[in-house]
Amino acid sequence: MKALIIAIDGPSGVGKGTVSRAVARALGYRHLDTGAMYRAVAWSALRQGLRLDDEERMTRVAQHTAIEVEGERVLVDGIDATRALRTAEMDQASSTVSRLPGVRAVLVRRQRELGAAGGVVVEGRDIGTVVFPAADVKIYLDATPEERARRRASDPAHAAARDLPLAAVVDELEVRDTRDRTRAASPLSIAADATLIDTTKLSIAEVVERVLEAVRAKAVGSRRD
Repeated sequence: MKALIIAIDGPSGVGKGTVSRAVARALGYRHLDTGAMYRAVAWSALRQGLRLDDEERMTRVAQHTAIEVEGERVLVDGIDATRALRTAEMDQASSTVSRLPGVRAVLVRRQRELGAAGGVVVEGRDIGTVVFPAADVKIYLDATPEERARRRASDPAHAAARDLPLAAVVDELEVRDTRDRTRAASPLSIAADATLIDTTKLSIAEVVERVLEAVRAKAVGSRRD
């Protein structure tokens, strides 16, 4: 079977990271977390004391920041910033940076270079619509805001959410959703040919199996072609 490009999109807190990593392991594919790249740019900019809404300067930061995503680890200019990137502050910071067309242009180009050879599971919010519109398999994961908030609060990578009332986490996610869906550059949306999976009542294993079913269906279709 040819090495596929698998795009997994969806809003914050839906479990994209966990599912994408599991699918990548099952297939022996690489995993690319594009959201971590935006967080890395925001983190680098904040360390330099820069304004995150300054598009010209943020674009330069994106151009000159070395970002390596290795599994769950993220190295920014050689520094392991994995834990620092998974905070409420970085949620907000990356949301601001990801709205800037200049930054998105730089990072989308990098993402395409990293995934062009296939054999990769790419997760984000615009993978199937913008980064890889011709991806072999497109998945859009969703869940109710309440379920996403519960998952976020139980995620060790988002420790700050555990100290907040569930309603407050729901509010934060809905604010992020609005920003992502209304930004001018590459808004969060469902690709017309994506498989939509409502994960609200599904276990991680069940979601992973549904994604793998879509991959197997693609493989069968390719052999027939």
